[in-house]
Amino acid sequence: MQRNITAEILSIGDELLYGQIQDTNSHWISQQLDGIGVKVIRRTTVGDERKSILAAFAASASVADIILMTGGLGPTRDDLTKPLLAEYFQSDLVLVPEALEAIQGFFNKRGRELTSTNRQQAYLPEKCTYVHNPVGTAPGMWFEKDGKVWMSMPGVPHEMRYLMENFVIPKIKDIFPLPIIYHKMIKTVGIGESWLSDMISDWESSLPSHIKLAYLPSLGEVRLRLTATGNDQGTLANDVEKQVEKLLPLISKYVYGYNQDTLATVIGQLLNQRKKKLALAESCSGGYIAHLITGVAGSSDYFNGAIVPYHNTFKENVLGVRQHTLINHGAVSEETVIEMATKVREKFQADFGLSSSGIAGPGGGTADKPVGLVWIACSSTDGCFTRKLQLTEDRMVNIQLTATAALNLLRQTILKETE
Repeated sequence: MQRNITAEILSIGDELLYGQIQDTNSHWISQQLDGIGVKVIRRTTVGDERKSILAAFAASASVADIILMTGGLGPTRDDLTKPLLAEYFQSDLVLVPEALEAIQGFFNKRGRELTSTNRQQAYLPEKCTYVHNPVGTAPGMWFEKDGKVWMSMPGVPHEMRYLMENFVIPKIKDIFPLPIIYHKMIKTVGIGESWLSDMISDWESSLPSHIKLAYLPSLGEVRLRLTATGNDQGTLANDVEKQVEKLLPLISKYVYGYNQDTLATVIGQLLNQRKKKLALAESCSGGYIAHLITGVAGSSDYFNGAIVPYHNTFKENVLGVRQHTLINHGAVSEETVIEMATKVREKFQADFGLSSSGIAGPGGGTADKPVGLVWIACSSTDGCFTRKLQLTEDRMVNIQLTATAALNLLRQTILKETE
C-alpha cells in the first residue's frame, strides 16, 4: 500500500500571533496540497523569536516529508527566517549573483533605487537552491535533507501563490510518488450533527476502508465529507458515488447540494429552472438574506427586490401589515410574518415572498418573547409556510441562523410546489 506523503505548513511572524493579519496562506496551501494528494498533518504559527523558530524547524522535520514556510523573508532585522535556516542547515549566507540581478531588475523596472538593505535579500544560505521570485524581492529557498524537502516563501499572498504554482507544486509532483485523494461533500441543512450521525451510523460503519467520513458542522448546516484515497481517480469517484447512492435514501430531505453548492446558489437554480421570482421582507435579519441571494451572479434573473421594515411604522405604512395584527400579536409573531411574506410577494409581483421577524439580541427580550425568538414565513400562491425558531443570545449568530433557516424554508416551499 502506498504510504501518505505528509506536509507541515509553518507560518512565521508576530503579526499572525497578534491577530493583526489573518493567515489565509495556510488555508490556500492546504487546498493545493490536498489537490495533488499530499496530506497536511499540521499547521504551525510561530513568532519572530529565534528559539521558537528553530524548535519549529526541528519539530517539522520529525513528522513531515515536506515543510513549507511562509513569512520572515523581508530585508529588516526582525525577519529571521533566512538567517535561522542558514543556522539550522549549518550553511553560510553567500551572495547569489542571479538573485542580486533579479532584485536590481525589480527596482529598476519601478524606477526605484536598490538600497543596501534590500541588497541583503540576495544573500542566501549556501546549501539552498535559489528560486526566482519575479513578483517580489524576496527569493524562495529550496532545501533537501534526509529525504525531506523544505521551501521558504514570502508571506505576501500573491508572491507565495506564484512560487507554489510555478515551482513548488511541480517539484513535489516530480519528487514524490503521490496518491490520489478524492473528496465529495454532501451538504445538509435542518438537522443537527448528533441526530444526523445516529441516522447514518449503520451506513457509516459499512464504509470500505479506503473511504473515510468526516462531519463538518457550521451555523445551521452539517457537511458530510467523504474522502477516498487510492491510485485511480475514476475508480475512487465511482466508489464514492456508490456510497452516496446508499446514503441518500436515509437523509434525502436534508440534503440540499454537493461540493461548492450553497443554499443561495441552489435556490437560484431552483427558481431559474421554474422561471419563478423571489421577494424578501426582512426585519431581524436586516437584509442579510438579500445579501446572500444577491451574492450569486445572475440573481437579477429571479430576485425582484427586498424591503427591510425594521420599525413597526414601516411594516404597516410601507409593507402593508395591518395595524390590528401588530397591536394584537406583536411584530415577532406568526401572524405578522405571514402578512409580511404575503404583502412583499404581492408588492414585488413575485412567486415567493420570504420574511423574518425576531429578537436578535442581546437586548429587547421579554419573558414571553425572549432574545433569540424568531418567526420566518414563506408565501406562495399555494399558501404560506411558517417556522418558529428559538436561537441564541448572540446577535450575529442569530442573524446567520435566521438566514439559513429562512433559505431552507424557501427551498422546501419551492420543492413542495413541484411535488
